[in-house]
Amino acid sequence: MHHALHDRLDLDKLISHRAKSIDASGIRKVFDLAAKMKDPINLSIGQPDFPVPDALKAAAIKAIQENKNAYTPTQGCPELLAAIWKRLGSEIGWTQDTEHGLSAIVTSGTSGALVLAMMCLLDAGDEAIIPDPYFVMYPQLGALTGGTMVLCDTYPDFRMTAARIEKLITPRTKAVIVNSPGNPTSVVLSSRELQDIVDLCAARNILLISDEIYDEFTFSESREGGRFPTPARFTKDCLLIRGFGKTYGCTGWRLGFVAGPHEIVQAIARLQQYSYVCAPSMAQYAAAHAYEIDMQPWVDRFEARRDMVMAAFDGVTEVALPGGAFYAFVKVPERLGLTASQFVEKAIARGVLVIPGKVFSKHDSHFRMSFAVKEETLARGLAELTAIMREA
Repeated sequence: MHHALHDRLDLDKLISHRAKSIDASGIRKVFDLAAKMKDPINLSIGQPDFPVPDALKAAAIKAIQENKNAYTPTQGCPELLAAIWKRLGSEIGWTQDTEHGLSAIVTSGTSGALVLAMMCLLDAGDEAIIPDPYFVMYPQLGALTGGTMVLCDTYPDFRMTAARIEKLITPRTKAVIVNSPGNPTSVVLSSRELQDIVDLCAARNILLISDEIYDEFTFSESREGGRFPTPARFTKDCLLIRGFGKTYGCTGWRLGFVAGPHEIVQAIARLQQYSYVCAPSMAQYAAAHAYEIDMQPWVDRFEARRDMVMAAFDGVTEVALPGGAFYAFVKVPERLGLTASQFVEKAIARGVLVIPGKVFSKHDSHFRMSFAVKEETLARGLAELTAIMREA
């Protein structure tokens, strides 16, 4: 049967409000700009500049060659889960105990963990409190779930404290997300601050979600008793989200995990079954060996880079001390009379790529720079940025 050719579909009518409410990440826009620039000093990158350790590469290749390419169980392959529990046991005293409450599931990156956790917790109109500045994904979790993401303003010191959180709690609050070391600020909360947040959430029947993707990247002055501060030392009623991508340079492998209350982890597993199914199999078998690798030499190198950043801006502008991760959230000096977006345009004109703070915040007063770059590149970038600040 012959039909006349139709005009094109009205695609705008077909796309959901959910999809329309999500804008392309401001970081992506900077990446698109970078592609057009000739040899930029790229300080916009949110991934480590070291290669995946050879032992992990070999383990992934071996898994592929041994035909470990099929689905794993939704919870994760037994080898990786065993390694995760061994690490959680030695570090925070958590042991797998499905009867009394603790489970873990391997996820497709920490992003997969966050999406599934929020889908399990939030119905339309429910609220979750997130820091401002935030990791770019956090506000969009509201659009994805129908929940409302409530911003906790942490300026000027970028510490998400119990006092700041408490003012925002309503009868609809179901979760609080803490990210320490944080992106974009790299600020690390102290055990005391985390203990206060744990106590507040427990008193109000709110689930604390600790996004600890940068747990291994905690610098010497932020480690307490040689250990990274985590709320999991004070409670088993929190959801711990960690990943392998940043720590071992394998961000593209999409591998993370969630550990916490059994009922919530089981709910995440049910949703994972019908969405991601399981995390990439060969990456799981490889990561079962990840904790055997000592990344401390790299962490030390990043700490030295952090010191370069602090020294460069000393006396020029304010930077909250990055206690971990690999970013600095730098204030644009008020005397310049510029928004961070305007400052970033000036930086880009000089060949330096950084990201304006408004990508991560309701404020446009700071910019994020990454120090996950070679030292000579970092030094060149810092010289350009401080030169712009001194020009005024």
